Amino acid sequence: MITAEQLQAIMPRAPADVVAAHLDPLNAAAAEFGIDSPARLACWLGECSLECNQLRGLEEDWGPSEAQARYEPPSHVATELGNTQTGDGYLFRGRGPIQITGRSNYQQASQALGVDLVNQPDLAATPGVCWRVAGWFWSTRGLNELADGFDIEGITRRINGGLTDLALRTAAISRARAALGC
Repeated sequence: MITAEQLQAIMPRAPADVVAAHLDPLNAAAAEFGIDSPARLACWLGECSLECNQLRGLEEDWGPSEAQARYEPPSHVATELGNTQTGDGYLFRGRGPIQITGRSNYQQASQALGVDLVNQPDLAATPGVCWRVAGWFWSTRGLNELADGFDIEGITRRINGGLTDLALRTAAISRARAALGC
């Protein structure tokens, strides 16, 4: 179980009231999805810290940038994300601590968690739901097993599709490891 002090050490830029609002849902999701060892927690929280800018960006900033424009059909990226309708790129933009993206991920998470994220995608950025989404994503991608061996590159590839911000992710996981004593 993560304490407020540990979470604040992992995400030092997160406001204390935000840490408090997220602590219980985070711990519940960790238990629900077997993120139950210091190594798993350190990797999960380190990656989440980077993805959501230490709980200060639970919704992807939208320009749209050149990369975000590819989230819209009929692009190859949109197809991979399951975005089939005009506006899906924006509607199903990254949300939550792991920045779930794309209609397909929102549909799968909805079915697995029993929460209607397709018709209410903003729920994926709320404390009561976002950690369950992050835990579901983590567990369904086999990331607990990679975390057991601290395979940061493997984890990053499964979350991000490449090695974007690998040095920052490694630093965030190192900060989490220090806070959790692993």
